[in-house]
Amino acid sequence: MPVTPYLETRPTLGKDCYLHQSAQVIGDVVLGDESSVWCNTVIRGDVNHVHIGHHSNIQDLTMCHVSHKTPAKPEGSPLVIGNYVTIGHSVILHGCQIGNEVLVGMGSIVMDDVIIEDQVMIGAGSLVPPGKRLESGHLYIGRPVKAVRTLTDDERQFLRYSAEHYVRVKNNHLKTEAANSAE
Repeated sequence: MPVTPYLETRPTLGKDCYLHQSAQVIGDVVLGDESSVWCNTVIRGDVNHVHIGHHSNIQDLTMCHVSHKTPAKPEGSPLVIGNYVTIGHSVILHGCQIGNEVLVGMGSIVMDDVIIEDQVMIGAGSLVPPGKRLESGHLYIGRPVKAVRTLTDDERQFLRYSAEHYVRVKNNHLKTEAANSAE
């Protein structure tokens, strides 16, 4: 598995996680049950910690990192991702906090000290500048990101559906890998 320690810390994987062989998970990283990390993704918890909740997915080519602790900022900026979160392809997440049932669209950048509340959808290619707070129940798009409207009931339901869909996909990959290793 693509898991690498850093100093005294080693990634901790929950039950039934999936890490694609091309992914890199380094250092102080906790990955919750049923979560998945896809092709060529890097999650680097070297100078602070990364915590990813259960049933979340980090899709292909995503970069996850943190900011270190300093005298002016004793906690630094860890990366905390909630439960049932979908992080789209080629996203950059850096030292931010993401709530539950959130979708971050492909190619988006979320910077240090951003707080994304539960049930938020961020459109593809968006930039969330440092320290911004995204309120629950809204669709955000743009560079810099702006709230454009309230999520519909269907969109709110889709947030959980998206994460559950990736659980099914990762389970298929785990079955395929198990079958191939049994041969």
